[in-house]
Amino acid sequence: MLSFCLACVLAPAAAAPNPDDAPAYTLDRVVVEAARLRGVDAFDMPASTATIFLGGERNRADADVSEVLRGVPGLLARDRRNLAQDTQLSIRGFGARSTFGVRGVRLYADGIPASMPDGQGQLSHFSLAGGDRIEVIRGPFSALHGNSSGGVVQIHSADGKAGDPWRARATVGRDATYSAAAQLLGGGGRVGYNLALSRYDTDGWRDHSAARRDTANLKIGVDLGQRRRLDLVLNHVDVPEARDPLGLTAEQMRADPRQAVANAFLFDARKTVRQHQAGMTYEHGFGAAQTLRLMAYGGSREVMQVLPIPDFAQGNPLSSGGVIDLDNRYDGLDARWSWQGAVAGRPLEFTVGGNLDRQRQHRRGFENFVGETLGVRGALRRDERNAVENTDAYAQAWWRFAERWSLLLGARHSEVEFESRDRYVTDANPDDSGRVRFRHTAPVAGLTFAPQADWRVYLSAGRGFETPTFNEMSYRADGGAGLAFGLRPAVSDNVELGVKWRDARGATWEAALFRADTDDELAVARNVAGRSSFRNVGRARRQGFETAFATPLGEAWDLRLAYTLLDATFRDAYLICQGAGCTVPETSVPAGASIPGVPERQLFARLQWRGTAWSAAVEGEAVDEVPVNDLDSESAAGYGLLHLEAARRWRTRSGELRTFARIDNLLDRAYVGSVIVNEGNGRFYEPGAGRGWLLGAEWTWAR
Repeated sequence: MLSFCLACVLAPAAAAPNPDDAPAYTLDRVVVEAARLRGVDAFDMPASTATIFLGGERNRADADVSEVLRGVPGLLARDRRNLAQDTQLSIRGFGARSTFGVRGVRLYADGIPASMPDGQGQLSHFSLAGGDRIEVIRGPFSALHGNSSGGVVQIHSADGKAGDPWRARATVGRDATYSAAAQLLGGGGRVGYNLALSRYDTDGWRDHSAARRDTANLKIGVDLGQRRRLDLVLNHVDVPEARDPLGLTAEQMRADPRQAVANAFLFDARKTVRQHQAGMTYEHGFGAAQTLRLMAYGGSREVMQVLPIPDFAQGNPLSSGGVIDLDNRYDGLDARWSWQGAVAGRPLEFTVGGNLDRQRQHRRGFENFVGETLGVRGALRRDERNAVENTDAYAQAWWRFAERWSLLLGARHSEVEFESRDRYVTDANPDDSGRVRFRHTAPVAGLTFAPQADWRVYLSAGRGFETPTFNEMSYRADGGAGLAFGLRPAVSDNVELGVKWRDARGATWEAALFRADTDDELAVARNVAGRSSFRNVGRARRQGFETAFATPLGEAWDLRLAYTLLDATFRDAYLICQGAGCTVPETSVPAGASIPGVPERQLFARLQWRGTAWSAAVEGEAVDEVPVNDLDSESAAGYGLLHLEAARRWRTRSGELRTFARIDNLLDRAYVGSVIVNEGNGRFYEPGAGRGWLLGAEWTWAR
């Protein structure tokens, strides 16, 4: 398969005409800021990148970032229709095992880390109403972002300037779902602002899945003159009570995919989240060649979650109860210096920097019953103070050493330290305090060749690592108390061969072959009632092919296509537990077994038409079957979905009104929207929603 795809990638480049015959034209520059290269176009980077612009027409509720990421090859974004559980986001199979938050993928919002030092992150605190673009990096150069960077997703707010419009939008859909959002964008003199407010409220497609989320984002930019700029960012999110319907077995899903299991009602399974964050970035130019960038941030995130763990299961003196109470405080600093110039008469850009990130966590566990009353906070069963800190230093250089050749080199050294202080010590529950430190150096290198002005062929390689997160260390696979300090980081060697093409009409094509070989792969040992434990299972391999094509079709039509082929397997045999009560691994998983949570094939297509006042689009997506456990004994069936949307604009002297409508899952297909890997009770499946409708309106003030 790989040899065949290699020919597919190289053949167009080999057949390309002489660059001297290429027509002269100018294309818009796209610089991916997550690459930390100020003067290098994304087209010239030896990496797979994608930029999704958010400023155009969006005929959705803007409820979840997965809505706008589905057309990126190599990336799997699943909206779980469950605000009690975060979006499932994976890149080339990294992060697919996560059942809480995003891990294996590094997240940023306006340059501020949205991933904690331990590698776990989420983007629920960012409102798409104020967004400008999302950048995605896949492949070896993601390793330059440190721990847990199988890929990078960075979301940016728009920069306000004088004359920018203000917007308000509202949507309503099935299941008593509505959203409302406003964006105040503008500026005057040297100050720009972007204030985005949004609310999303739903009764939920499934039983016991009602939720509400309020977000507020503020970005203020100040131009201080002489190549100096200050940006201030404030974020807030409040999820008062998101009900959790839990997963279903295959039989339950066939009987009624909208149901919630009995324990979800019995214990009123739910989650509450509140987060506040502030950040600052300052850039100072020295002469024409040097730039200093400083970043600082801090915040808090409070989480309370009620799990449906039966009271008899909490009779074990080592049990930490069925109510999780997490109080997180975090902060960080980053400083980098960049120089742009020339060596031997050829352009060179060099960046060196370092960062420090800290997370302080107060984790408590309580019984989820008081007497015969279930689903309430009961007696204390766990009390610990956890801390994680990472200290990193990094450097990278890009050099166009010949007319058609450029080289990108980089390295990052990371030290990540975990510490836990146990404050719940009894005769039956010993002191489980401890500390562990991980060190890793990640080298990367990439070579780009330009056979002509509108073609690039590149080869890149690098080594990344992924430590266990605090949540993954929280419960030991053997059922014992305390953190799982015996877990080791997963280390991956990545290589990628790719080609990029673009033309003057705006058409683009990208394709890449990739392979990632991992040692000490972290996998789910068992997952029962929302509580997961993890273990290292040896070697794993993720390899495949991905491609994306976009082109205008005349003046009014546009076409986008994306395809991913991914083979993700364990290369070593290992033992696992089977059943909710198992603590000693006894069942063998053979070498070559598929990594659960990863589909082999994905396909996305979108055809859009734009007229003077009207616009319409048809969108299709297909996902292959997904194994749900290590033994591959069950899997979620593959599916194909079709979506339709249309919009109409009315322009007036005071602004523009745009109304839109969308039908998701037009053919009302039954399908699995996401999976819970290795769920101990066999409830692996979270059903996707049936046919749904959405009506919306957006008003733009002309100022």
